[in-house]
Amino acid sequence: MAIVKMKHLRMVAMTVDREALLRKLQHLGCVEIVQPEADPEDPMWAVLTCPEAGGLAAAHEEKTQAERALEVLKRYAPAKGSFLAPKPGVGEGELLDEARAQRAREAAQEVNALDRRLAAIHAEKNKLEAQRAVLLPWQSLDLPLETPSTPQVTIQLGTLPVTVPLGQAEGELQAVCELAELTEVSAGKDARCCTLVCHASGAEAALEALKALGWSRANLRDWTGTAAENLARLDRESKALEAEAASIEAKLSGMGELNAPLRQLSDLAGVNASREECRGRLMDTGQTFLLEGWVPEESWGLLSKELEPWPCAFEVTDPAPEDYPQVPVRLKNNTLTRPLNMVTEMYSLPAYGTLDPNPLMAPFFILFYGIMMADMGYGLLMMLAGGILLKKKKPGGTFGHLCGLLVLCGITTFIMGALTGGFFGDFLTQVVKLTTGGDFVLPALFTPLEDTMMILVGAMCLGFVQIVTGMAVSFVSKLKHGQVLDAVFEEVTWWVVFAGLGLMIAGVTPILLAVGGVLVVAGPVIQNEGFGKVTGIFGSLYNHVTGYFGDILSYSRLMALMLAGSVIAQVFNTLGAIPGNIIIFLIISFAGNTLNFALNLLGCYVHDLRLQCLEYFGKFYQDGGRPFRPLDLNTKYYEVVK
Repeated sequence: MAIVKMKHLRMVAMTVDREALLRKLQHLGCVEIVQPEADPEDPMWAVLTCPEAGGLAAAHEEKTQAERALEVLKRYAPAKGSFLAPKPGVGEGELLDEARAQRAREAAQEVNALDRRLAAIHAEKNKLEAQRAVLLPWQSLDLPLETPSTPQVTIQLGTLPVTVPLGQAEGELQAVCELAELTEVSAGKDARCCTLVCHASGAEAALEALKALGWSRANLRDWTGTAAENLARLDRESKALEAEAASIEAKLSGMGELNAPLRQLSDLAGVNASREECRGRLMDTGQTFLLEGWVPEESWGLLSKELEPWPCAFEVTDPAPEDYPQVPVRLKNNTLTRPLNMVTEMYSLPAYGTLDPNPLMAPFFILFYGIMMADMGYGLLMMLAGGILLKKKKPGGTFGHLCGLLVLCGITTFIMGALTGGFFGDFLTQVVKLTTGGDFVLPALFTPLEDTMMILVGAMCLGFVQIVTGMAVSFVSKLKHGQVLDAVFEEVTWWVVFAGLGLMIAGVTPILLAVGGVLVVAGPVIQNEGFGKVTGIFGSLYNHVTGYFGDILSYSRLMALMLAGSVIAQVFNTLGAIPGNIIIFLIISFAGNTLNFALNLLGCYVHDLRLQCLEYFGKFYQDGGRPFRPLDLNTKYYEVVK
């Protein structure tokens, strides 16, 4: 239950062994490779160069192709699986097998080629539909669309606004040219499709008259044959494309067995990309390369043994305090405190060389969550959900921490629900009343509605305990760093004040409070100079009094959320019981408790997180750590068995 100690690794090895060494380090998964800090004044750095990064681009492209193929299969041949099923295992040798990878690459190329062809077919069909829409108004015209005008006769196809009566257009046309005829082919919602035939001598006047009415020439000059003939051809082409698309979709639907190799290819590409990224952080000479990184102290024995067969030189050193900001952080916790990694990582990892907050936070976080939720029914749901997910899915990372935290908080929620007599509010009471007419109340040590003030005082007392715990951690930390005066005047002083207040309220003696007051004044006087002695007294007094009062008052949210959750559940149960029908009651109660559970599940987490990060961490926590990210076989779809 601590921050893992790290060692700085510097290694020089032969360039010919670089790929094999990187693969070995990736297999071990215990070294984070970092970019060496070049010394501009050292001429040795001038001869070092970074390796080419072409492999990284190729790995990313391969992963993109595999993921694209999987997306295609997801539409046509989705992989069968269950949400609760854990990630399947795959041997490291099987994952890295080049022959299997090559077959998967060919499969990805085939799937993506079929998908591209489908996209081209859909584009072609859209084009045919657009052409069909243009020709459809002219399908009754038996004149070939490419029919040209002659020196004596002008022929033109065009449209008029549907608001212009055909008779009016014919009349104005005859007024300017008697040797002209306008024939309507079809009339749509917006336009009339017409054919104009007139003698060449009057063509110009006829067109001017029609243009004044809104005449627009139809763009059909690239077509040959009649509109009906072209529509028939377009239908044949569209059906052929549909048949080809159906054939491709059927073929893709039968490729479900490719999901597994494509997922392995995606994982392999991700593994290769990680290795190539680390490769880009190395520094090369003509025959050797330099590697720098971080390795956990507990893993150094295994790593040094694995490096013995290689012709390389290496050294490991403990980081100096000035190097701590660059040292990665890995937390080592047990089953009880490990789920709190999710909370710590969401806030910020602790700085290297400081305290792991998880063991100090776990009891308070888990207890406070149970106090705010405080319902046996909700606690059972949380334990069941978290337990089933942990057992069936076996999740890792943040999701695994969430499931573990759900179980732990579910236990305290159930216990607090038993103490307050809550089971989905007063669900059992209402059920007994509706079914038997009798009265039934779960036994309770105290209830949120009747013992509100007691719960409020208890919540603030728990807050006081957590704040004092944070002060104690800060006190020990300051002593370890030689900050004795800071420890005395920041923590001991106020412990004396708190104890003095307690004794005075109890009517014992005010002497201890007076001693605390003297220490409050003495701290700024001893630590500051000049006028800062006076301002320091008032500043310290104001900041600490308001700060501690505000922090302790903030814990009243424990009572507020307990009360809110209990009241909302009872309100929905009461509403459901009003009709007097057990079925209606169950429906309304289920809906209301589901909503209440969902809101409280998130609300209690947020408020609990606030109490830890602001009121508690503010007393001792030093954040700013960066996570330890070793070169490893990190995969998305499979669990690699080494």
